[in-house]
Amino acid sequence: MKNLLKLEEAFMFALSIFLFTKLDFAWWWYPVLIFTPDLSMIGYIVSPQIGAATYNFIHHKAVGISVFVMGMMLANQPLQLAGLILFGHSSMDRILGYGLKYPDSFQHTHLGIIGKA
Repeated sequence: MKNLLKLEEAFMFALSIFLFTKLDFAWWWYPVLIFTPDLSMIGYIVSPQIGAATYNFIHHKAVGISVFVMGMMLANQPLQLAGLILFGHSSMDRILGYGLKYPDSFQHTHLGIIGKA
């Protein structure tokens, strides 16, 4: 089942790249921006609870999809790009085993404990 979920996330990551190619941005914008959603981890400086809340909000796929759709409705390509980056990054994280966080620890995710086989 775990491999099937990773495959599903890989397809969603590929979808974000495919949709990115339909925008009028140079190719290098995607790899430059793909890790920016990780800035949401700054909340962990305050506490694990705040860190989990900020991380989970930014890494929730509905946020990325909503931003992208809003960009489509407004014909705003930078907003579409932001949505694709949020969505693609969340899929990439889940492929690597980084899920949404529980408030007790960064390593405790909805996919299990990070680093534990």
